[in-house]
Amino acid sequence: MVVLARKQKFPFPDLPDWFEAFPTRFTMPAMADLYTMRIEEYADGGRYTVRSELPGIDIKDLDVTVDDGVLTITAERTERDVDKHRSEIRYGSLTRSLTLPKSADEKDVHAEYADGMLTISVDLGEEKPEPKHIEIKHIT
Repeated sequence: MVVLARKQKFPFPDLPDWFEAFPTRFTMPAMADLYTMRIEEYADGGRYTVRSELPGIDIKDLDVTVDDGVLTITAERTERDVDKHRSEIRYGSLTRSLTLPKSADEKDVHAEYADGMLTISVDLGEEKPEPKHIEIKHIT
């Protein structure tokens, strides 16, 4: 059996792999990571649940609103007034909005905050009917 080998023309074959595996400590975080809150969402036991990581946020600086099918989480981390040698903590306002499922009952929403995790649950209620399409007659 003859095996054909192709000679690689690129003089540094490992260079692209090296750039892909560049140590993360030398890279800047993505701008989206600096200004958004991370969430997870799932349905469990007839409720739609959203969990959000908000470490170091005081409960008085949290706000959760539901309006016209949109859940909005707003949080603010205030900067401590101390002489800092270095600070890698992001301060300021964070906001995240999510569209609720069609069957969500906006009147049955619960929120809890413990150990830096905000958990919001919304009753899924009954499935709302799909929009009815109306036939349009062309009049000549």
